[in-house]
Amino acid sequence: MNGDEQLLRGRVYGRDHDDPGPLPGRTYAALTGGPLDGLLLDITGWAAREVEDGAALFTELGRFPGGRSLYVPRAGEPRAPAPGVVCRFHHSGDAP
Repeated sequence: MNGDEQLLRGRVYGRDHDDPGPLPGRTYAALTGGPLDGLLLDITGWAAREVEDGAALFTELGRFPGGRSLYVPRAGEPRAPAPGVVCRFHHSGDAP
């Protein structure tokens, strides 16, 4: 793991670098693989269908700078309905 990857671990996607960590009472998906590996995505308030659809996240780090990295949950992977990290979204590709 290089220095840039270490800086991303445990941070929340879209949060300010001055206050990057997860907040109590929020629900997160851990991003695995791809350019956003190690980040958490705040999914508090997402409906079950939205979680199943995954996310297309803006990033300068993917195959298409300024494009999106696509992350989806794996079918059958266990989820725990509680605050904190409740599921994982896996990198499935990049889009312009």
